[in-house]
Amino acid sequence: MTNTVIKSICKGVTLSAALAVSTGLYAQAPVYDVNSSDELTKRIEILERIVKNRTEMQHQLQEQLVLMQEEIDTLRGAVEVNTNELQKVLERQRELYLEIDKRVEALKQAGVVAGGGDSTVLPSSTQPAVTPQQGTAPTVSESEAYESAVNLILRSREYDKAIPAFQSFIAQFPNSEYAPNAHYWLGQLLFNKQQWSESTEQFSIVIERFADSAKGPDALLKLGMIAERTGDVATARERLQRVISEYPDSSARQLAESRLEKL
Repeated sequence: MTNTVIKSICKGVTLSAALAVSTGLYAQAPVYDVNSSDELTKRIEILERIVKNRTEMQHQLQEQLVLMQEEIDTLRGAVEVNTNELQKVLERQRELYLEIDKRVEALKQAGVVAGGGDSTVLPSSTQPAVTPQQGTAPTVSESEAYESAVNLILRSREYDKAIPAFQSFIAQFPNSEYAPNAHYWLGQLLFNKQQWSESTEQFSIVIERFADSAKGPDALLKLGMIAERTGDVATARERLQRVISEYPDSSARQLAESRLEKL
């Protein structure tokens, strides 16, 4: 009898434990929402639209940076022209003062201005006649030739005429202080006409012959852009990286970084 009671108690305990375990397992089982996959899909679509919009904004910013760089080049050219004009005005004033001094000295030597503090004027019939100086035909100076070529871009926008003008300037004044700028402007004009080989030659001259020129960063950037547009990605990366490392404080560095991220 005792054994029967003990067995009944054990069976009851075992059944209770089984019920408790099954109840616990049922309580811990996760509840799945049948609509969760649709919500996840919607969130992914939203994220994709955000990424797409940001990518488009980056492309627009890149285009704006390129346009701004071109405007900066144009403004630099205008500053160069204005600086040249100011220098010419100062030179003309200095030449005018020298000419006045020469004429005064000539009058003194002719006796128009008497010595000893007294001054007498000769009759008009005895005054020496002033004859115009005869000289050779006027030649265009270095600054005038450069200014004329730049004005074809900045003022009249005759780009096709500007190309031979810069070529003539470079041939006539190969060692001019304006030579690096002339090579850069010529390279830019050829770049706009997609004459990659000729443009590369001009920008390379700026880098190789005029390493300290202010046009160096922009010339190296344009070489990277030419390599990019002609499909030479490895060369484009190398040149853009050079802009970043060799000209860290230049405005061309930011453009180089932006273009390097797209490659």
